Amino acid sequence: MRIGRGAGAWARRAVLVVVLVGAAVIPGRASSQQAQHCDGPRCRAAGSILWTAGMPGSWLAVPGVTGTVPSLDTGYAALGGGLAVFADGLRVTAFEVGTGRRAWQTTISGLLPGSVIVGVRAFPHEVAVGVQPPPGETPERDEVILSESGQQGRIYPAAAYGGAIAAAGGSTVVVGRTAVTAYANSSGRVLWSRAVGPPGQTWRVSGQYIYVAQPDGSAGVLEVRRISLTSGAETVVRAGPHAVFPGALSAVADGVMLFTTPGGVAGYDGSTGRLLWPEKATLELTDPGTGVAYLASGTALEGVYVASGTVLSRAALSVASSLYWVSGGVALGLDQDALGDAWGYSLTSRRVLWTSAGLPWPHFFVDLSGLGGSAMQGGKVVLLATCARVGATTAGAAGPSCSRPELAAVLI
Repeated sequence: MRIGRGAGAWARRAVLVVVLVGAAVIPGRASSQQAQHCDGPRCRAAGSILWTAGMPGSWLAVPGVTGTVPSLDTGYAALGGGLAVFADGLRVTAFEVGTGRRAWQTTISGLLPGSVIVGVRAFPHEVAVGVQPPPGETPERDEVILSESGQQGRIYPAAAYGGAIAAAGGSTVVVGRTAVTAYANSSGRVLWSRAVGPPGQTWRVSGQYIYVAQPDGSAGVLEVRRISLTSGAETVVRAGPHAVFPGALSAVADGVMLFTTPGGVAGYDGSTGRLLWPEKATLELTDPGTGVAYLASGTALEGVYVASGTVLSRAALSVASSLYWVSGGVALGLDQDALGDAWGYSLTSRRVLWTSAGLPWPHFFVDLSGLGGSAMQGGKVVLLATCARVGATTAGAAGPSCSRPELAAVLI
């Protein structure tokens, strides 16, 4: 395992956002593309590669944090409801997470020519696919709902950076341009809807609530609307009668809102708006399950309890540039390029708990909402695109071609 050095998680994610459109996984149809399964007791240990599947198409092995990405197409991935879901163009394919067996494949229909998938999220009993209309059409996106068996259902209007954020009991909650709305999938009937102001609001989901920030020009955020995802009940949270929340809403963990300014991140009570702790350091990662945020402070990566700002742990800041996600105090690390592998790093004991077999040029799928991508909170599997064999480098390409791209499901 190598521990890289760099400018930290936010710089790394900025790069990943740029290359996100090159993060497609295109599952094969031929028998030669069936997943290779892991069998036996060794497959129950963290770091085990549960299965791999070959990926057809043109791919690149790009150095650094980019990793194995398609050279032409766009695509997205998500985990949830026992499925690993991949989308590219207008095609969506689902694998069983535990075995890698292909469960279904669906091509979305009924959309304007030139529409493309711009996001996918997997929930128990349904998959939500965000589709962007062709240039010149509405700035909104369509949210296409697929059943757990891949059957296409309702299509709902959504904000360009919104979409489905929750699904349960045959209903779906969707962030639209000016409202958060719950729909009944069977009829399309609106169950409840809450206005959230003009388009472009910042929102974050935490537990059974969505927090929608209402900006106040350049001064910060005037108020936050906290909306129940189950009932639609709404609370308006303000910083004070004549004050604003400074900066931008970056995350919500354990009912605490984290606002980021150039001076650092501060914590505010998500129910009352009361300041819990002042600006400090730079936000790197959040672990919603434990209520801990990890901040870059000086030469240390500090684990801070969000309810009080108390420092619970310290690790070397040098690890931050290699960490992509954290759950239960254990962060997922990825080494880069041809010597890549995945590893689990305890941020409290400051040691590596497990390491996978080699995964050269690993790519971590990203959904900035935190609702989709390579990993899910509480999940035990991470999806990575890898390059098992590198080909030649062509002029002008970002990296050498990948002649054997694979999708790997890693137990964590």
